[in-house]
Amino acid sequence: MRKDIHPKEYRLVVFKDMSNDYAFVTKSCVQTRDSIVWEDGIEYPLYKLEISHTSHPFYTGKVKLVDTAGRIDKFNNKYKKHFASRTNAE
Repeated sequence: MRKDIHPKEYRLVVFKDMSNDYAFVTKSCVQTRDSIVWEDGIEYPLYKLEISHTSHPFYTGKVKLVDTAGRIDKFNNKYKKHFASRTNAE
């Protein structure tokens, strides 16, 4: 194996699904800004997820709309003029 190709900052990180507050700890080298105190009382870096295996429709078998970033509102605001002109023309 080649030397010095793997990241050196492997550490325990908490990944948290923001749609249902499910969290788990695993080793990672992901860069984080936030931190959280875990169940064992130790503070770990926190990485926020929009979707995980506990909220993904493939794993849960349920279709659930998760709009955490306001994407629907952004779309409606972007195309508001187009929709207004279309309804006035009809």
